[in-house]
Amino acid sequence: MRLHLTPLRCVAQVKRKPLGGLMVAGVNQMQSYSQGFARVYNLRWSGFARQVAPLILDFYAATPIGHKDKTVLDLCCGTGHLAVYFLEQGYRVVGLDLSEHMLEYARENARQYIDSGQAAFVQGDASNFTLDERFGLVVSTYDALNHLESEKALYKCFQCVYAVCDGYFIFDLNTRSGLRRWNNVYVDESDEDAVIITHGMYDGTGDKAWTRISGFVRLPNGLYERFAEIVFNTVFEMKKVSDLLHDAGWKNTYFARIQDLKTAIDEPEKEGRVFVVASK
Repeated sequence: MRLHLTPLRCVAQVKRKPLGGLMVAGVNQMQSYSQGFARVYNLRWSGFARQVAPLILDFYAATPIGHKDKTVLDLCCGTGHLAVYFLEQGYRVVGLDLSEHMLEYARENARQYIDSGQAAFVQGDASNFTLDERFGLVVSTYDALNHLESEKALYKCFQCVYAVCDGYFIFDLNTRSGLRRWNNVYVDESDEDAVIITHGMYDGTGDKAWTRISGFVRLPNGLYERFAEIVFNTVFEMKKVSDLLHDAGWKNTYFARIQDLKTAIDEPEKEGRVFVVASK
């Protein structure tokens, strides 16, 4: 196997410091991902979006607004796999993501829908955006909003979404309990397209969980590109999330499991991942 190592360009200014043997970064802006990481994400981590998209669509389509409004904003859309599912069902979809590298894959994955005018993908910050369009559904999945750096940024996100949403806002979050599973080292060598090493750390009490994801991904020419990315999840207390939503104007909010988005759960902190359903 011939490996071709391509230097990785840092997207954010960082100050490195050791954390229990793992070098982490004090990122001073919202995370935006590199080309190599986006390639691996598109290759290996699209399954979650395709898994949850039908369940979200079924829930939304059964609501009064969902009967008539087939417009979706996919917030932090990544490489666009959830957006493509909704597009396949006839929805108008706009995807927004901070990473231009992620958006390159999203546009390629949804090319036919962009060409027909059914889809658009734009670069933007989930905590500071405005759009001319309005949407019946705004959705953000795969703990994307855990990647916001603070409660202030999360609140600003809720305000931005409120301004463009006429119906439902559905998103998922890793809880403090769920982030404890980041304490591991995992090597994925399941096929020849990529080798991925994940080294995570969370002490169970702090406000950030960290993971260093690195490895090699095969390029179209058969050579391999090295990638490395430091990813964080911010720990948000579920009670505070609910309070911030109400402060931003959302009148009806509750926590649920993806298998049953209609039913509120009483103790979201005991879940590893929760889905939040908010409406006006």
